[in-house]
Amino acid sequence: MNFVLRKLARLVGVVFAVSVLTFLMVSLLPGDVAYAIAGQDATLEEIEKIREDLGLNDPFIERYWNWIIGCLQGDFGFSIRTTEPVMDAILSRLPVTIELMIMSQVMAILLAIPLGLYSAYRAGSAADKSITTVGFVFVSVPNFVFGLILIYVISLKLGLLPATDYTRIQDGLWSNIRSMLLPSLAIASAEWVVLMRVLRSDMVGVLKEDYIAMARSKGMSPTYVLFRHALRPASFTLLTIIGLQVANVMSGALVIETLFALPGLGRLLVENIFARDFMMVQGCVLFIAVFYTVINFTVDMLYAVVDPRVRLERRHG
Repeated sequence: MNFVLRKLARLVGVVFAVSVLTFLMVSLLPGDVAYAIAGQDATLEEIEKIREDLGLNDPFIERYWNWIIGCLQGDFGFSIRTTEPVMDAILSRLPVTIELMIMSQVMAILLAIPLGLYSAYRAGSAADKSITTVGFVFVSVPNFVFGLILIYVISLKLGLLPATDYTRIQDGLWSNIRSMLLPSLAIASAEWVVLMRVLRSDMVGVLKEDYIAMARSKGMSPTYVLFRHALRPASFTLLTIIGLQVANVMSGALVIETLFALPGLGRLLVENIFARDFMMVQGCVLFIAVFYTVINFTVDMLYAVVDPRVRLERRHG
């Protein structure tokens, strides 16, 4: 229980710091925010009305307090352009980003685990070196560049999958999956390499343990030994990296969702940055930051479940 309480206290502290920095984002912008919102042709009365509506004439502490209380109640304010509630806009686009996040991580894991296990089992062999070389090629190419390659080859040349024709799940599951395959693969192109290298590194050490030698001496098959006895103790670091990568998809989605015309949270943020809708940008940034923090907290909890020694070490440390 103490372990969970300490992690919760750290979570609250990080979220508080993030909220302050996010709120400062608008306050520290050069020039008059109200003038930037109103535009060059606005009158002084219109600019002053915007300042009153946004509370820009109030002291910083008061403005932050009113804003954070509203955020805690689910009120992130309203879009300056469309008057749509910021939270409604975020929640309406969040399922697309979550689907992209899940599909890309599933692809990355399906590639990373078998290749990582095989590389560790054949450490130093030609196959191991070949997998490592291919991995370095993929991780060296930015995901948006790989996305452009996928669009050109898979969509334009071969016509196998759509590039920008997003379909909702309600309109057909298979059509939805087809429309998400290319962007998910673009993100997974580099994610699997990191997972594979981490798993391989830990697995090489685990395979040298005495209990692995004992399992082999009992005549167990290599596949059984790898998956039954070696994978779990070698997956602790992998679990942490997966959690970080899941959260990082939020930032990667900024480019990928724009590239593939997906109506997700990343594209929402990019569009409103160009539209100078500061309230929408502020809400999106805070939501993404809190999401990232909560994912890291969840990973810590899962890490303690997988390896109970973590709780014991923290309790006695």
